[in-house]
Formats: sequence, C-alpha cells, structure tokens
Amino acid sequence: MSANATASIEQVRQALARPLPGLPAMLPMIPPDRRADLYRYLTPPPCRHAGALLLLYPLAGSLHFLLTRRAESVEAHKGQISLPGGAQEDGESLQATALREAFEEVGVDPAKVEMLGSLSPVYIPPSNFYLHPFVGYMARKPDYNAFAGEVAELIEMPLGDLLEAKAVEEDWVIQGQPRRVPFYAFGPHKVWGATAMVLAEFAAALL
Repeated sequence: MSANATASIEQVRQALARPLPGLPAMLPMIPPDRRADLYRYLTPPPCRHAGALLLLYPLAGSLHFLLTRRAESVEAHKGQISLPGGAQEDGESLQATALREAFEEVGVDPAKVEMLGSLSPVYIPPSNFYLHPFVGYMARKPDYNAFAGEVAELIEMPLGDLLEAKAVEEDWVIQGQPRRVPFYAFGPHKVWGATAMVLAEFAAALL
C-alpha cells in the first residue's frame, strides 16, 4: 500500500471492530533476546497500568497521527519517541488516562476526540508498566500546546508511512549492555520498544 493510498477513517473504524492481530503482529518489534520469554507479554507480573492515545486527524489530504519525543527530564524512557500517555490515576479508567495525558502533554481537548477503539496492551519490562493504547480521531488538526517538561518535540506522521514501514534492526548499547534492537525509521527518528509494538499491531490491523 502506497502512502497515497493510506487508510480512510472508515477503514480504521472497520479494522478496530475486528479481532486484533495481537502479539504475533508485534513480534518483529520485540528485541530478539526477549522473544524467548513472550509469556511476560501475555501475562505480565504485578505492575502499574498506563494509557496512551494514538490520535488520528486529517492533514494535507491524508490521515496523520502524533508521536512525541520525550524530554530528557522525564523519569523513564528519556528522549524516546512515544505516543502521548502516562500512568493511570486512582479511580480513573484507562481510556480517561489516555485522554488526560494527551491533554497534559500536548494540549489535546478530550471533548473533541472521537474514541474509535483500543489496541492490545503491551508490557514494558524496563519500567514495569502495562500500556493500554487507545485510538482516537479528530476531524481537524489539533491546536497543539506541548508541555516542555515532558515533550521535547512533536512529530506528525502520515499514516501511509507507517503502513509502508518495515522493521530495521541495529546493535545498540543500552545502559551499558549490547542489545539487538528492532525499530521503525521515520526520517531522523527511530521508534522502538512499546511504541513500535503498538504501531506494528495497528498497521497489521489496517493491512
């Protein structure tokens, strides 16, 4: 599928109404040394829960979605590319968490977001979070207002680029340890970890 033939919002709705492809679709984005222990992704240990928002909107004639580059001052996943999201608060639904975090991080008005559905949750071993992604839609591009304490950069991605993307692997050193890391290369940005797993399932659901 070419970037010019990107999915329509109705196709997204239809895709999210079907059974999700789940962990098999995420496998290319799981580091090779963790693929032997997939049980932790299906049944994570006691952990904190988080919500994230994959927000779609029209821009330049096609659907786009928002990624952020996390600030170096945040507690976890410094400098990484992620979806707007964060930890669930007491008494809060996970969908409400995703919307609240999108408002706090990038200024998206929750009242203007049409929620389309959810994707499979992803366990994040380094921070011991269970991330619950939700897909939302706005009929117009949001007026973003990024919170500098958490967001270093806003990245508006054409959905067609994701549908054409393939996993790339490189040898990295993370916390002093050599790792083989799969990622998506979007221009100068490398999207890996839980965010890449979420995007891989979303692309598989659409394709």
